[in-house]
Amino acid sequence: MILRSLNQYYERLKDEPQSGIPLLGFGKKKIHFALVINNVGKLVQIRDIREKPKNKPVPVSLILPQIGKKRGIDIAPNFMWDNTGYVLGCDNKSKKTRLLKCFEAFRRLHHHLGDRIQDEGMKAILSFLDSWKPEDAPALKHWEEMAGANIVFQLEDECNYIHEHSEVRQAWTRYCIRQASTVIATCLVSGEERPIARLHPPIKGVQGALTTGSAIVSFNQDAFLSYGKTQNFNAPVGDNVAFAYTTALNHLLLFESRQRVIIGDTTMVFWAERPSPIEEFIGPILDPRDKTSDLSRVYIFLDAAREEKPLPAIGDTDLRFHILGLAPNASRLSVRFWHVTTVKDVSEKIGQHYRDIAIVRNDKEPEFLSMWQLLKETAAQGNPENIPPLLVGAIMRSILTGTAYPQSLLSTLLGRIRVDKSINYPRVAMIKACLNRKHRIHQLEEVIMLLDKESTNIAYRLGRLFAAMEKLYKDAIPGTNTTIRDRFYGLASTTPRIVFPQLLRLAQHHIHRAKYGVRTDKIIEEILCGIKTFPENLNLEDQGMFVIGYYHQRHAFYIKSENREEGEI
Repeated sequence: MILRSLNQYYERLKDEPQSGIPLLGFGKKKIHFALVINNVGKLVQIRDIREKPKNKPVPVSLILPQIGKKRGIDIAPNFMWDNTGYVLGCDNKSKKTRLLKCFEAFRRLHHHLGDRIQDEGMKAILSFLDSWKPEDAPALKHWEEMAGANIVFQLEDECNYIHEHSEVRQAWTRYCIRQASTVIATCLVSGEERPIARLHPPIKGVQGALTTGSAIVSFNQDAFLSYGKTQNFNAPVGDNVAFAYTTALNHLLLFESRQRVIIGDTTMVFWAERPSPIEEFIGPILDPRDKTSDLSRVYIFLDAAREEKPLPAIGDTDLRFHILGLAPNASRLSVRFWHVTTVKDVSEKIGQHYRDIAIVRNDKEPEFLSMWQLLKETAAQGNPENIPPLLVGAIMRSILTGTAYPQSLLSTLLGRIRVDKSINYPRVAMIKACLNRKHRIHQLEEVIMLLDKESTNIAYRLGRLFAAMEKLYKDAIPGTNTTIRDRFYGLASTTPRIVFPQLLRLAQHHIHRAKYGVRTDKIIEEILCGIKTFPENLNLEDQGMFVIGYYHQRHAFYIKSENREEGEI
């Protein structure tokens, strides 16, 4: 299903000229320099074609002839381009004997394909390769920067590169057809009788995976083989489909792609059946750190989705929408999650998610919390690299399907709070969402956004009580570096019977010392009216309610004076 959807996405991109997607036998590669030669193959100039954003040179992406298989330690030249070790026989790193073999293989391939081509550029390249001496490379201009870099060829007084000449491209296409696999079988994706790809082109751009590329379909040990079939013949995929799905996925995984988001160790890509504005929205929703995104449009969309209003400028709501999450796993890629839905359904599920996490906040805090902002709160020291690996996929499945959030999310958040004592807006919002999803499934009363003075939930009232006593202690001893939250939160939120009687006795000594002690005492008294006895312990859900009660009451203490109710502090 994944390969089929990616193959269909490739067919869509082929019909969009602005996509720049390569055709079969071609691929995008990073190129640094161009060798400018004249008609007789003499080197005229070395052009630095790197772009220089922020004064830092970066290679440009060009669509080049490419078979798409991994080179490894084998000598396997590319056509019309390669690194200096192959094109010039020198790179300052490899042994001289190997470099000479690489250069000879590069020269031999070009004679094999180009001897019959009546193209001026091809003839010039062959003349250059026949006359070039690898020992002359270190004397070239820019050599220190160029050594080991990828280079292409260009004729003098031409704007295009030689690999873009039509006869050269046709010769390469014919060569690719001749190189097709001799194993013919039914492709599992297209259902057609096709030459089956022995190896699939590498997939690059997944965070933490091999820089040389990894695979989704791969058989590299005998234990994975069956019926005497080797390598990818065990899962027959046509060579055209193998090229199409890997090219489409690599296109989505490009560094500059707006349809790729990395959270923790999971790289997510998403696309629609046909062009849709939702493709532009999902990235900023998951991770708004991209400052180039137009977040105003995203917020308008999120507000409409959350409030269940008609979605603005969303286009065809019945379009199929795909979300794929990948994670590194040795030389293979692990599929963390795969979800196919419609634009309408994914919009509704996102709206439900934002209704669930909606909770009172300060004006300076973001109204819409992204997936990245939420998951960062589960990580030790707030480091995204410490996000629990399986949590990303589990939460995404919950959001996209509308099911309960994973129990591990609630326990992880409560664990982080006990460790660092930080009860902040993102953490409480996600705890509220976990509880509300579960309450909705069991048809229980849901948690509201604001302070609920009428709530009879004991754990919620205990959280409010703890916040009120913390306020009383701060007012009685201003400037103290340690609060009762630092000393007693862990016990208060898990075994309240041990802690609260002691705190209440101590509170009596601070009421008259605190500036607003009498008012706070009235709030404590009001909260205690709904508590007949202190529970011996609180389970995970009750601990979550404790956090929400604490957060609500603490926020009520610091709302603006014009919004305070009479008798509140």
